Amino acid sequence: MPQLNPSPWFLILVFSWIVFLTILPPKVLAHTFPNEPVSHSKQKPQTEPWNWPWH
Repeated sequence: MPQLNPSPWFLILVFSWIVFLTILPPKVLAHTFPNEPVSHSKQKPQTEPWNWPWH
């Protein structure tokens, strides 16, 4: 059964993984999102209690 002979297919597998691991990660890591999260200040806004006239 010739499909069990790994000699031609192993090199194809190795070279394809080398290509995937050298070309694709920089392209994926260079991707930027259009809406970057903005860091907000850690201070809580000062709130005042409402002054209801019927209390």
